[in-house]
Amino acid sequence: MKKTTMQKYARLIAQKGVNVQKNQEVIIRAGLDQPEFVRMVAEECYRKGAKKVAVEWDYQPLTKVNYRYRSLRSLSTMEEWQVEKLRHQVDALPAVIYIESEDPDGLKGVDQSKVAKAQRAIYPIVKPLRDKMDNKYQWCIAAVPGEAWAKKVFPNERVGKAVEKLWNAILYTSRADGNDPVQAWNEHNADLKARYDYLNSLGIESLHYTSSNGTNFTVGLIPDALFLGGSEFTLGGVEFNPNIPSEEVFTSPMKGKAEGIVYATRPLSYRGELIENFSVRFENGKAVEVHAEKGEELLKQMISMDENAAYLGECALVPYDSPIRNSEITFLNTLFDENACCHLALGRGFENCIKDYDKYTLEECRQKGINDSIIHVDFMIGSQDLDVTAHTRDGVDIAIFRNGNWAF
Repeated sequence: MKKTTMQKYARLIAQKGVNVQKNQEVIIRAGLDQPEFVRMVAEECYRKGAKKVAVEWDYQPLTKVNYRYRSLRSLSTMEEWQVEKLRHQVDALPAVIYIESEDPDGLKGVDQSKVAKAQRAIYPIVKPLRDKMDNKYQWCIAAVPGEAWAKKVFPNERVGKAVEKLWNAILYTSRADGNDPVQAWNEHNADLKARYDYLNSLGIESLHYTSSNGTNFTVGLIPDALFLGGSEFTLGGVEFNPNIPSEEVFTSPMKGKAEGIVYATRPLSYRGELIENFSVRFENGKAVEVHAEKGEELLKQMISMDENAAYLGECALVPYDSPIRNSEITFLNTLFDENACCHLALGRGFENCIKDYDKYTLEECRQKGINDSIIHVDFMIGSQDLDVTAHTRDGVDIAIFRNGNWAF
């Protein structure tokens, strides 16, 4: 990939992704296989005025070794320096950039029950600190092609060719392959805003999903919840784009208000393993039955992570006619595949989907119906013939999606 193209992509992440502020600290979390691109992103952050850019490197094979050999007690313990590091982030509120490149199936063979138990043990330590940071800092998830990931997506290509093809696909779907990616995102954000402004004007009480694959599902919405999409704002008024790419308009539904069954239309990569061809059935808002051709036990573990993991945290509307779907590539990466079609998320919801959320405490947002959980996992349910109909509080039915795409 040309360095000039990569530099424009890095600039997009620094400017529109996290929108680095003058004298702000930045944390970049990335794999060891991406040193040159990480350098570019760091440089663009400094050009935007960053005070300091710290890089936290990850190496998936080492993660796998750690999970295999460390005891559950060791994995369940946070050292004081690790807690202190989180406390510093609460005070400094750095912009955080996540650069994904990992093998979507790279942790296959790990004892996932051990991982789940360790995460549950650490969560009570981490949660209060993360809650203090909620909606106060900018963050962005973007991706670059790792070799193992590229070979999974393009198994019939040589490694070099597979990486090149995945680079091209990432840049195309991220609107980063043109002359001015920043302006392209300005226009894209404006289009998404027009969509969610219309939805917010309708007074939607519930959404009903149907598809020929068997999906027949109704979800209730919170009366004063909002649809959002594209860029967001911190409580301090800083605009940023948390996902590059993003095609979704989303909201957090009412906890306990979901009935019916949905069928996944794309594989899900969860904790380094793939879950494929699965369905989820809901009663009284809770996932009560799941089936999968591959990864069923992992799926069952996922919805059992805590008492709220089986409830929904997000409903996202994404047209089937989207750049990611039109690329005809299954990326095996949720950042991309969730933006190929409509999706739901199990687990934690978004407090900023409540109107005037800054006037409420986190607990008050949850009392209004926002779910809280250790997990937030998106899975894709959109199809070419998916219909979504809104039922308003005035008793009117309005077409939102017809045949997989916006009906307005």
